[in-house]
This record gives sequence, structure tokens and C-alpha cells, in this order.
Amino acid sequence: MMEENNMFSKNSYLAGALIALVFPAISLVAAYLLKDSMLLFNKPALPYLVAIVLNLIIMRLLSKKETVKTVKGIMIVTFIFIIVLFILKQHLFR
Repeated sequence: MMEENNMFSKNSYLAGALIALVFPAISLVAAYLLKDSMLLFNKPALPYLVAIVLNLIIMRLLSKKETVKTVKGIMIVTFIFIIVLFILKQHLFR
């Protein structure tokens, strides 16, 4: 039986990108909600670091399942997230 290869298959760049956006989105919401909280212990980048580490863990787990396109999608979105955070931290939080 031939496997359907579309944008929403388990091994696609789009699937990886969507998976990779979950933790950064949660971290942005958490950072916004906890911005005035002592819970972060003056570490404003902590939610973002957690999101990046979780994405790397997911990449590692999926790399064992031969889902190369999904892993690459996660990697691309994670790197874009890191670059955007770096630029924002440099220009907005001086």
C-alpha cells in the first residue's frame, strides 16, 4: 500500500514547524503572565531557555524514528526562535 505524502504527514517540514512552535508559544505566554513575578528569580530568559531545551529533546526523540523532515522543521523553527530572541534582547532590553 502506498503511503500518502502530503503536508500533514507525520514526516514533513510543516509537522516539525508546528511541533516546534508549541513550546515557544507557551514560553511567550508564561513570560508575559509571570513578568512581574518573583517566580522567575530575575531570570527573564528562563521560559525561553526551557522552550529551546524541550524542542531539542523532541528533536532527539524523533531523530531515532527516522522522521528526518520533521526533525529539520523543528530545528529550523528553533533556530529562528533563538535568533529572534537574541535580536529582541539586544535591541529592546538594554
